[in-house]
Amino acid sequence: MSDKADERRFNRGMLGRLLVVVGVMFGFGYALVPLYKKICEITGINVVTTRELYGGSLKNTQVDTSRTITVEFDSNARGPFAFRPVKNTMEVHPGEMATIVYEVANGQSRDIAAQAIPSYAPKQATEYFKKVECFCFKQQTLKANEARQMPVVFVIDPKLPKDVKNITLSYTFFEVGAPVAQAPAGEATGHGS
Repeated sequence: MSDKADERRFNRGMLGRLLVVVGVMFGFGYALVPLYKKICEITGINVVTTRELYGGSLKNTQVDTSRTITVEFDSNARGPFAFRPVKNTMEVHPGEMATIVYEVANGQSRDIAAQAIPSYAPKQATEYFKKVECFCFKQQTLKANEARQMPVVFVIDPKLPKDVKNITLSYTFFEVGAPVAQAPAGEATGHGS
């Protein structure tokens, strides 16, 4: 009987030690997040800088504030919808992120699939006009009588030649898979009578 009592005492002791280990592991896991943040802050690893940390607002050092580019926005619609930019011009510094919104409205009682194709003037500006987000990246489906605002987020590369002071961004928005017009009844189909 003494062996069974010793075994029970040993098992209870082991259970107590295991519960202590589980408690310590839980506490360590709980403390790990603030500890990780503090270590990263001290070493400068994986730190997202905040305004409070450095005082004042953060600046993009890639922006060329010494010059300003006038960007003009144009639109053409090839289909049964209205399409236009909300602003005709915008002043931006090279390297500065900017956003323009285009509005489109489908006045039809049917859904329309459409696509936008951009063009730039002068042509040499094309390689320096970088779009981060654009409705032109994919085909758009407009529901019957739907109106939508579609943003274009862009940056003009600071390497843009100094002589370029104006850029025109033009979009042609056209219907994809437009229905084929039916020939009026009674009209000849090309066969002689």
